[in-house]
Amino acid sequence: MNTTNASSPAADTRQLDAWLDALQLDADAAQRQRLLDYLALLQRWNRVYNLTAVRDPEQMLAKHLADCLALIAPLRALAPARLLDVGSGGGLPGLVVAILLPATEVVLCDAVRKKCAFLQQAAATLGLRNVRVEHGRIEALALPPFDCITSRAFSGLAEMLRLTRHLLRPGGCWAAMKGVRPDAELAALPDDVHAEVQPLAVPGLDAQRCVVWLRPIEPKP
Repeated sequence: MNTTNASSPAADTRQLDAWLDALQLDADAAQRQRLLDYLALLQRWNRVYNLTAVRDPEQMLAKHLADCLALIAPLRALAPARLLDVGSGGGLPGLVVAILLPATEVVLCDAVRKKCAFLQQAAATLGLRNVRVEHGRIEALALPPFDCITSRAFSGLAEMLRLTRHLLRPGGCWAAMKGVRPDAELAALPDDVHAEVQPLAVPGLDAQRCVVWLRPIEPKP
């Protein structure tokens, strides 16, 4: 007989607490519960809408939630007032960012309507008043500029810059989540962009992860 793997709420809570401790992330009880509620929503919607290829609950914890948690500390240090998550899909990392950076206005953008429907439902269910969802192709959106633009499994670095550069404010930056160091993508970047690769230690995930920080090089006067 086939069975569906399912982790218990208590086990998920213990795992989340352990990962937050490992990453030295402060999160109050309400934020911790929102993270677990978000994961439950993602699992439920994913059965019908195929928001992510990862379906096993324990794998979702490690490959999605823990992965995005590793980005929070550097984003908190950056303290962006406005953040755009492109190709947000199931809300990774955008909804995780919105939960743990409540002072940041987070805009989630995706070209797929069903994914935007999930993002809107998740934001409402979780009570995230700092979230706004935009449906459409990112290159066609006209929005006020952002301090930081994040992406995860969206596109190559050069393509991401091409599609979103009009949405970055002067002095802003991109944060692209990647697996192994994307040397070929880095080599294809335009000359007027500075790149810095920051390795990410993701608890519970035996795989290389990094975030590529990109900043426009301002022309000399």
